[in-house]
Amino acid sequence: MRSAGLRRTRRAGAVALVSALTLTALAACGTSSSGGDGGSSEGGGSSDPAAPLDPETEVTLTIDCMPPAAKAAELRQWKEDVAEFNKTYPNVTIEGRSTPGQCLEPPRFTAMLKARSQPDVFYTYFTDLPQVLAEDGAEDVTAYVNDRTVPLLKDIDPDVLGALKHDGKLYGLPTSNYTMGLLINRTLFERAGLDPDAPPRTWAEVRSAARRIAALGDGIAGFGEYSAGNTGGWHFTAQLYSIGGDVVDADGRKAAFNDDLGRQVARTLHAMRWQDDSMGRTQLLKWGDLQKQIATDKLGMYLAAPDDIAYMVQQLGAEYENFGMGPIPGERNTLAGGNSYMIKKGLSPDKIKAAVAWLNFKNLTVGKGQFDWARTKDDRLPVGIPQPNFWLNGSKKKDDAARAEHATMPVENFRAFMDNPVPGKAEPPRAQEIYKVLDNVMSGILTNKDADVDKLLSTAESQVNQVLARR
Repeated sequence: MRSAGLRRTRRAGAVALVSALTLTALAACGTSSSGGDGGSSEGGGSSDPAAPLDPETEVTLTIDCMPPAAKAAELRQWKEDVAEFNKTYPNVTIEGRSTPGQCLEPPRFTAMLKARSQPDVFYTYFTDLPQVLAEDGAEDVTAYVNDRTVPLLKDIDPDVLGALKHDGKLYGLPTSNYTMGLLINRTLFERAGLDPDAPPRTWAEVRSAARRIAALGDGIAGFGEYSAGNTGGWHFTAQLYSIGGDVVDADGRKAAFNDDLGRQVARTLHAMRWQDDSMGRTQLLKWGDLQKQIATDKLGMYLAAPDDIAYMVQQLGAEYENFGMGPIPGERNTLAGGNSYMIKKGLSPDKIKAAVAWLNFKNLTVGKGQFDWARTKDDRLPVGIPQPNFWLNGSKKKDDAARAEHATMPVENFRAFMDNPVPGKAEPPRAQEIYKVLDNVMSGILTNKDADVDKLLSTAESQVNQVLARR
């Protein structure tokens, strides 16, 4: 959900907005524009929304989610990128805003939209688009985004851009994407006599491998799952997608999980928990719990996006070498999501152009900004995680080669995941509300040996239908 963990659920954290840190624009030589037909009260500009920003234009932009001081390397990179951006656009002043902890949390985000207090350029998750549109919070940037303003536009995965569209109109630009796979502890796989370079590819294989890992004893679980904080519903959705199921129908108006496939997911998990005893006795887990278990060699595998690996190394002291990854078992579909920036409704055309120019430089240029892997390695930050990677065609080849050249981890450990891509499937409408309901299914399965699977799914179906009826 990346609205349910990290990018998926906004992690709990302080919500007070730190006073804005202004990064002063650095004067530098820019190419003069042949335009000059007005369109901005701030100087320079062109009335044509499809035209790139005139380098002489003077605007100030407030931008969400500047790295906090605690992330020194990331903050230094931000400042470097502002300085580099100002070599082309010397009159654009970037005012970065940061928040302690995770960038956004649902209550703060909702309050910000309702108060219309979001920065000019604000951070969202793909699943936030309906909420943003309901509050009339973002500009339609369709006319501003083209191969002149975003030169690599045709090399961006159309499914990623599609997540930011409504009725054919584009409301944001991506910063990252993810798809879920099976993350494994290579040490425990080897101890259990399993091949860490060939993670399970079916749910039957997952069940078998989980039994062997749990048989190691010492409190080790073979497979882990969430069942609280909306993360249980998120993972139920991922498992259902993996075997070809749906959470809602094609119209998004009725629940679709109370069927044979939904029962298959629920009964398999119930059997693993109570018949196989391969999922551990501590349940009601949420995001962060499984990461701690696998990082300390107490868990063999769980569903995750690749960036969990960087989190465990950077925050939990684990080693990259201890992890591997394969495609999501079942391989019919995998839950996909990501992050983006949107532009506040009501900005001047020149501000919109400046925002697009910044987002293109910072997030959508191979070899620059977030994709400058040589700099990332020099700053001792992770290089080699398979995602974010929304590139296609020549851009993908170039970016993949740079990742491999500057990798700070054994990328071969993720080869099974990279070489076996699974089609991504977007999260359902009103995802967080649906996940909250489905948490009850997961918690019932994993905490009650006598759980009535049919009743759990039937009750959840009624509740989800009520959620969808409020659309």
